[in-house]
Amino acid sequence: MKRILMCAAFVAATLGSGMASADVGLDALFKQEQSTLQAAPKERMQRFLGGSRHGRDKNVTKVQFTRAFLDSRPEATGGSEFECLAEALYFEARGETVKGQFAVAEVILNRVKSTQFPDTICGVINQGTGKRYQCQFTYTCDGREEVIREQGAFDRVSKVARLMLDGVNPKLTEGATYYHTTGVTPRWSRTFTNTARIGVHLFYRDERYRTASK
Repeated sequence: MKRILMCAAFVAATLGSGMASADVGLDALFKQEQSTLQAAPKERMQRFLGGSRHGRDKNVTKVQFTRAFLDSRPEATGGSEFECLAEALYFEARGETVKGQFAVAEVILNRVKSTQFPDTICGVINQGTGKRYQCQFTYTCDGREEVIREQGAFDRVSKVARLMLDGVNPKLTEGATYYHTTGVTPRWSRTFTNTARIGVHLFYRDERYRTASK
């Protein structure tokens, strides 16, 4: 997944040297971005998650935590926030049960809602990336190339991501914002509240931020 940063100088050059509309274009661009960042949390999330094409899926009354259920769902697509979530689920939880994949997605969205973390999905997932083994999600800073080799697994986790972004909320982790596999015992796990165990993952909530949401 390409991560591109665009500076003002590049935008100005793209709009064209000496054009009267250049300043107007930049001003409009910055106003739009500022408006998005300052929007109320619910409005901001709706903008990131897309428009009417990917609104709440009224046809999903109850999620079934089975591969058969996911296989019955249409192909999942979306914008950058969807792509970040689908990628994270693939590298973090593709070997988990379907229920476990929903739980990991829930943790990521819980972080977006918490004042403790960035307020976008991509921001949450890439927090600390660039500092080896100091990131929040190991696959983003372990030095290994991120290659999707199991297309079937990716298709399924993509559907989990799409369902969660469309408003499905199974409430599996009781507000957890942390998790780890049962094979490790990180120091922070001793200070947080263990809320659930699903598959090979243990989930935790930091009580200091339980009510401090955006």
